[in-house]
Amino acid sequence: MAALPGWDAEDHVAAFAAVRGACAESVSLSAASICDAVRARGTPGEVEAKAFLERHFRAEPVDGEGRLTGYFAPIYEARDAAGGDFNAPVRPPPSDPAAAPDRADLDHAPAPDALAWMRPEDLFFLQIQGSGVLVFPDGEHRRAVFAASNGRPYVAIGRLMIGQGLLAPAAASADAEHEWLASHRGSAAEAMMDLDPRYIFFRLEPDDGAEPRGAAGAPLPPGRGVAVDPAAHPYFELLWIDADSPALTGARPTYRRLVVALDTGGAIKGPVRADLYLGRGPAAGAEAARVSHRLRLHRIVPAP
Repeated sequence: MAALPGWDAEDHVAAFAAVRGACAESVSLSAASICDAVRARGTPGEVEAKAFLERHFRAEPVDGEGRLTGYFAPIYEARDAAGGDFNAPVRPPPSDPAAAPDRADLDHAPAPDALAWMRPEDLFFLQIQGSGVLVFPDGEHRRAVFAASNGRPYVAIGRLMIGQGLLAPAAASADAEHEWLASHRGSAAEAMMDLDPRYIFFRLEPDDGAEPRGAAGAPLPPGRGVAVDPAAHPYFELLWIDADSPALTGARPTYRRLVVALDTGGAIKGPVRADLYLGRGPAAGAEAARVSHRLRLHRIVPAP
């Protein structure tokens, strides 16, 4: 552990808390002897937490390099009825989601069962993030939770916008994509969004202010939960992310920390690919929009 890039600069108390959270949430992990040791330790200070992790865990490198990105739980305005710019329906899943058509067809289909109405570009990014919070004019907050997809592959429109000369490579953040879609609302934005055939259906729940739950069924701790490819990493696996060389201007230079595999996503494929959850709201979104870093991974496993 001590040889990991950035290990000495890690917040070891927060890393220990992430391990303790994994032990608490995972049925299979909670029975492991390492979790007994974690529970017995209580809440250690920085020096004790660092020593505990070094004594009880070791790092195993994952071959190759990949990409770290970021995601967040957005907060968007919504309406109960269509009107003005709020003309994009938040749809519940159909009886057979796998038989649903591409985005282009769904965007123009009637929506008598719409759960809410949003600005088109906001709905598009809500679907990319997979969940979020909707704020209505009366002040009510409702959580939009992933319910199903149409089964189509996710296509990142950012690289397509770069290819068409609409955005410069170093400035092609999610914020820049959203701003372009908002400023070209109508047929131009629709044509661009339709290049991503994947479509997400939602259900609405009361918003309790808590962090959303990932595909593993556990809450996503900001900065410590990652979405991974479940074919390469089991849920609740402990990982060390070593990410540098950001592709976007204004990004943090590095992300090096212990994280827990708690989620997945349509674009998260391969053993060295991770999407770091950064929290709720605009500040988290501003950071997430700029995360596109070269990634190396280590599995963090109990020491023999």
